[in-house]
Amino acid sequence: MLVKLKKDMVVAMRAKEKLRLGTIRMLIAEINKAEIAKRSPLDEAETVTLLTREAKKRREAAELYKEGGRLELAEKEELELLVIQGYLPKAMGGEEVREIVQAIIERVQPQSQKDMGKVMGPLMPQIRGRFDGKAASAIVREEMAKALS
Repeated sequence: MLVKLKKDMVVAMRAKEKLRLGTIRMLIAEINKAEIAKRSPLDEAETVTLLTREAKKRREAAELYKEGGRLELAEKEELELLVIQGYLPKAMGGEEVREIVQAIIERVQPQSQKDMGKVMGPLMPQIRGRFDGKAASAIVREEMAKALS
């Protein structure tokens, strides 16, 4: 991933795409910082987790800027988000996640809503970086309510 980011950084420099260049440089810096903290290179899953976290930061910042009436800053955050999403795996749809959740519920047989962790535990590694955790949590709650009734 780091190699691809560095190649894309050169392309963005040559094309004089300031926003894309700045975003890619920020991603490279975050990856380098994480590798220094870990004291070894990040594997693919860790890189996707890091990119997902950065995308979430941009999404939340854009919402806050919109609420505050700072539309130009919200737009900048959304454009950075689009650049980051270009490096994330293809997103999953809600129905695809719902099918996975149903299969996990059948396998673990939760007894109450308190057993939500037994479903979320196996689900998150399958959807990490491809579907929002908060939305997945809502789907799990709905499916568990159906299964328990």
